[in-house]
Amino acid sequence: MTKLVLTVQCKATRGIVAAVSGYLAEHGCNITDSAQFDDAETGRFFSRITFQPETGKALAELKKGFAKVAEPFGMTWTMRDEAQRMKVLLMVSGFGHCLIDLLYRWRIGALPVDVVGVVSNHLTYQRVVVNHDLPFHYIKVTRDNKAEAEARLMEVIEDTGTELVVLARYMQVLSDAMCKKMSGRIINIHHSFLPSFKGANPYKQAFERGVKLIGATAHYVTADLDEGPIIEQDTVRITHAQSPGDYVTLGRDVEAQVLARAVHAHIHDRAFLNGNKTVVFPASPGSYASERMG
Repeated sequence: MTKLVLTVQCKATRGIVAAVSGYLAEHGCNITDSAQFDDAETGRFFSRITFQPETGKALAELKKGFAKVAEPFGMTWTMRDEAQRMKVLLMVSGFGHCLIDLLYRWRIGALPVDVVGVVSNHLTYQRVVVNHDLPFHYIKVTRDNKAEAEARLMEVIEDTGTELVVLARYMQVLSDAMCKKMSGRIINIHHSFLPSFKGANPYKQAFERGVKLIGATAHYVTADLDEGPIIEQDTVRITHAQSPGDYVTLGRDVEAQVLARAVHAHIHDRAFLNGNKTVVFPASPGSYASERMG
């Protein structure tokens, strides 16, 4: 049976849940999973509901009717078929661990998306991408051609119908204009858990400070480099006996896991922008299941 996903955000007020659930019940829909959050600080309401239309109502018909429910509350909302796959463009530079991990999860169905291609400013992973039967776009970036390179990137995004861009350790800074245009549609993995360790080599900084926890942060990209709304984070414990190389190796594992979890949240409509923060709801039952084990 078809399963649909409804997301809602609006000003918090009485009657929202009753209006939404009442509409779904009246139109023969059975709610299979529901999550909601009232942010007391911002006065915003967020909700994600999965449901099944048990009387054969079509998605277009349900969306048309729900618009009348949403209007009085000023809702920003989406309703889509859960089986519809998001079009995702991956980007990578010289470190491929996150790219390889995402491609593996995609191949086994753990990340149910349509990967429309891979963009890189290096040729290092061209063969890997081509062997996955995916388009590889080499866009060289220099100090003098950044505007031209970004224009080419936007062409790829528009030509492929890309809905989400994933920076899988893509090490070039995107312009403010592109960040604003693609707001909420670009996810980056920052190879640091602690904001004080910024730049190209945060693990070396962490080693020199003798930290006992290193980690990674996945966030939406904004004009403020590495400071966008955080979607997912995780850490791994370090002891005094680890070398700088150990930090890097352990960090790579965390980066790949954190980025994959952030992408999973986004493609399943679980992540909501909430000012400088995010609301990330738990995964629905069964959403982590792979189509095949290996």
